[in-house]
Amino acid sequence: MDQRISIVTLGTSDLARAVAFWEAMGWPRRAKAFDSIAMFQCGAIAFAIYPFDKLAEDCGMAGSIDAGAVRRGGPGFGGFTIAHNVASEAEVDALLATAVAHGATLQKPAHKAFWGGYSGYFCDPDGHPWEVACNPFVPLGPEGEMLLPD
Repeated sequence: MDQRISIVTLGTSDLARAVAFWEAMGWPRRAKAFDSIAMFQCGAIAFAIYPFDKLAEDCGMAGSIDAGAVRRGGPGFGGFTIAHNVASEAEVDALLATAVAHGATLQKPAHKAFWGGYSGYFCDPDGHPWEVACNPFVPLGPEGEMLLPD
């Protein structure tokens, strides 16, 4: 199997609100012909937003999850985070502020992390946790991709 992630899809309780949030964050929506799913180009992968119930049904898990548990204000952690790495601490602070200004919730303010970097978390309007980090041990390539050491 090739080492590749093609699409990351997150569930949403309100597709129009989620699209408005990500467009306000500067992510232009692509593949607009697909009206029931929103897709955004993220470097070599696609990021998609799809209604919670349809996503659960599509993967054969309808009725087996409580979509409300991962929405904002839900009872707890959904078992994953998504990270967006940037080149400087100032960029971490700026991106967190931009997300909050457009409707995200600041989950954890930016701080010097135990692993030696600088990071903070916001939850998007559907409660998905996003880490914004500057990692001095893993440089970013010319397209913003992480260049993992051997």
